[in-house]
Amino acid sequence: MALVNKKLIKLNNRGVRNVTTFGSVGGGSMTFIKKLTASASATLSFVDGASDVVLDSTYKEYMFTFKDIHPASESTFSFNGSIDSGSNYNVAKTTTLFNAYSGEGGTGTDLGYRTGEDLAQGTGFQGFSSDYGNDNDQIGCGYLHLFNPSSTTFVKHFISRSTNTHKDNYALDVHISGYFNTTSAIDAIQFKMASGNLDVGDICLYGIK
Repeated sequence: MALVNKKLIKLNNRGVRNVTTFGSVGGGSMTFIKKLTASASATLSFVDGASDVVLDSTYKEYMFTFKDIHPASESTFSFNGSIDSGSNYNVAKTTTLFNAYSGEGGTGTDLGYRTGEDLAQGTGFQGFSSDYGNDNDQIGCGYLHLFNPSSTTFVKHFISRSTNTHKDNYALDVHISGYFNTTSAIDAIQFKMASGNLDVGDICLYGIK
């Protein structure tokens, strides 16, 4: 039986279902902040100071996890940042993206860089992956890890890994990294489909100490 490091999990009310803080491998802790649930939603936005969202110097690292993202129509799930509390989501970004994919029939496999899906000082939304399927059995899941968004000295780096079912029944494994090219604090992150609504799905925000 595997041993559990008692320092990595803090229990509240002596029940695992009430765990709010998880230890990280490096010895820090990951604290749940906010969960947003889509229901035919045009956008899901995490704005510092609004609706109990914390996205400031409280933590040097933040992580968004997204689960069961299902679009109303076939489209690209994407994100952007804001430096003005969500009034505008148009921060310049330079990013890199590669993925692996395989079709349900075992054909059409590939691993490669996607030149058409990265940004070079682009202010638009960065897609996690193109062409999310909207069949009943098609969803996407993954995470976005944002580093020190409140810094007013350096740019703000991020990394992401996600998986989704392509509209043509491919399984995709997508890797993204890059930075918001601003020395202003990033105080809001927004998620949306490039077109159409988010039918269902959960996005959770955690702070990492």
